[in-house]
Amino acid sequence: MEERIHTLRKEVEAWSAGDKAGVEQFRLKYISKKGLIPELFEEMKKMPPEEKKKVGKTLNELKQAAEQKLQAMTEVLESSTSANYDLDLTLPPVPNKVGNQHPLTLTRNRIIEIFERLGFNVADGPEIETDWHNFSALNFPENHPAREMQDTFFIGKNPDVLLRTHTSNVQIRLMTDQKPPLRAIMPGRVYRNEAISARAHCFFHQVEGLYVDRNVGFADLKQTLYHFAKEMYGKDIKIRFRPSFFPFTEPSAEIDISCLICKGSGCNVCKHTGWVEIAGSGMVHPNVLRNCGIDPEEFTGFAFGMGIERVTMLRYQVNDLRLYSENDIRFLKQFHSVI
Repeated sequence: MEERIHTLRKEVEAWSAGDKAGVEQFRLKYISKKGLIPELFEEMKKMPPEEKKKVGKTLNELKQAAEQKLQAMTEVLESSTSANYDLDLTLPPVPNKVGNQHPLTLTRNRIIEIFERLGFNVADGPEIETDWHNFSALNFPENHPAREMQDTFFIGKNPDVLLRTHTSNVQIRLMTDQKPPLRAIMPGRVYRNEAISARAHCFFHQVEGLYVDRNVGFADLKQTLYHFAKEMYGKDIKIRFRPSFFPFTEPSAEIDISCLICKGSGCNVCKHTGWVEIAGSGMVHPNVLRNCGIDPEEFTGFAFGMGIERVTMLRYQVNDLRLYSENDIRFLKQFHSVI
């Protein structure tokens, strides 16, 4: 028995298979139920117990060697088979598609670029804000409608903590923490409890600007916004200032430009007037300066704010701002600037 086992061991180690048929032949001859190794196990059952223990160890080693040999030949055959394929080097490569930047991101970056050239820094602040930074410091009376629940998202039952309704909170923090001269813009996301439509959403993005220094006048504000509008929309854009009211500026004005979507003929974006409001602005109210520890007798300043969605609508002639947040690839891939 031991001589037969020794002979089979040499045969197993010397076996060579060049294809699947050779591997299968090896399996059938040595390992299958009717193979030589299982036959030896059957014969071992008839041996005396004292010889069975001695032969069993050698026979198990033969079985393990045969199984390892089978596994090794199978792996070599599979690896060599997977590498043998035809490759046509004349075929064009698979295109490497890259993602597009979101249109709001493109517009935000363009706004920052324009104002940075005018010397404005970029400032940021929290989206969850206190009543003081969002309303009180900005000269909002206690009974102002913007404080009511229909306009503002409050955090839980705490009336002093809310989701900011504008990025003016960053202006307050900037004027409180730093001394004039100050010149900065504040891009960011804001939240208001409004009905969602083609012109409005419950969350949107703003860019606000602030310039505080000695001898800052309304003419500085007008020229800054004239420059921005022409840089963003072209030299032929029509611009107008309309008197308005904001608690945090005095005097105040709203800025309109001619509608680029309908070219002045009237559409749902311009409410069929031919004009679209892009920003609110004005001279910083003296009370706001005092609330931030700045002497309004020594310093003056102007502030403005605009919605990035509105600016983007006019820049790319999009007639529904809901498209910005629907993640429709067919819409997003139209914007050519890529990451």
